[in-house]
Amino acid sequence: MELLLDISLLSMLVATAIGIAVSRDLLAAVMLSSIYGLLSANFFVTMDAVDVAFTEASVGAGISPLLMFATLAIVGRFERYPHQRALPALLLVVLTGAMLILATLDIPAFGDPNAPAQTHVAPRFINESGTEIGIPNMVTSVLASYRGFDTFGEVTVVFAAVVGVLALLGSSLPAAGRKLPDTLLQASNHRILRIVSKILVAPIMLFALYVQFHGDYGPGGGFQAGVIFAAAIIIYTMLFGLEAAMKVINVTVLRVLAAFGVLLYGSVGLVAMLNGKNFLDYDALAADPVHGQHYGIIVIELGVGITVAAVMMLIYFAFAGRLIDRSHKS
Repeated sequence: MELLLDISLLSMLVATAIGIAVSRDLLAAVMLSSIYGLLSANFFVTMDAVDVAFTEASVGAGISPLLMFATLAIVGRFERYPHQRALPALLLVVLTGAMLILATLDIPAFGDPNAPAQTHVAPRFINESGTEIGIPNMVTSVLASYRGFDTFGEVTVVFAAVVGVLALLGSSLPAAGRKLPDTLLQASNHRILRIVSKILVAPIMLFALYVQFHGDYGPGGGFQAGVIFAAAIIIYTMLFGLEAAMKVINVTVLRVLAAFGVLLYGSVGLVAMLNGKNFLDYDALAADPVHGQHYGIIVIELGVGITVAAVMMLIYFAFAGRLIDRSHKS
């Protein structure tokens, strides 16, 4: 039964990918990409990678389509030159795909008990994380503590991404009082959606806080919580307009928060160094090393959530401001 489910999911993934590749309707491609994210999340669940599935569902099927819809509102729904340079693109995809397939030949078979991950890495985390970190969710132990440097780099990359977007579109960030035209970014005429959103936005934000602070015990953490929180604000903006959102969300504050989250994460490492430990060694945060790990993980996950939420909202508002400028010029 499990094999049949895996085959079905993989078949739907391939069919969705082909549909995205051949579609000339960009709106349809965005919708298919969202479906692809949901299918991928289901596939990760079958592989017992619930945290990865959570991330894929919130990012791949949640926030990414919203940002792509904002892009479509600027560039249009259909490709202007759909057949131009198709052969070079096809050759590039085939070459890249062949290289990836060739690389997989050196990877151990999935589930191979003799793979290095099964003989060295996994036993270390499984046998020692409960004593060293003291939290039930082993994934959080790995990402927030054992791989703290790597996660810090990921947060920095997210922050660098918004810096790049604002460098290109920053002059178009909206200000309070500037009205957004009725487009994909403001579905103000849909009363049913507005009523339903009034009911759901608050629970979505509450769920984001749950995911943020329950990541020690179940699937979740700062990345997922930040995206969920930002999605609630973006949905509110789409349905009630940018002017209403600007009364609640200040762009300048978001810029500060995007940087503050990264600084909060890094400051935990500096505190550890000031106490004579290595950078991001949470044992230095309390007399009991296990308590120190708890405190450190809570703080750095909070920093991740703040940065991710602020970055996602800033990117959306940058596209919204670009659309405003475009509508004023026309």
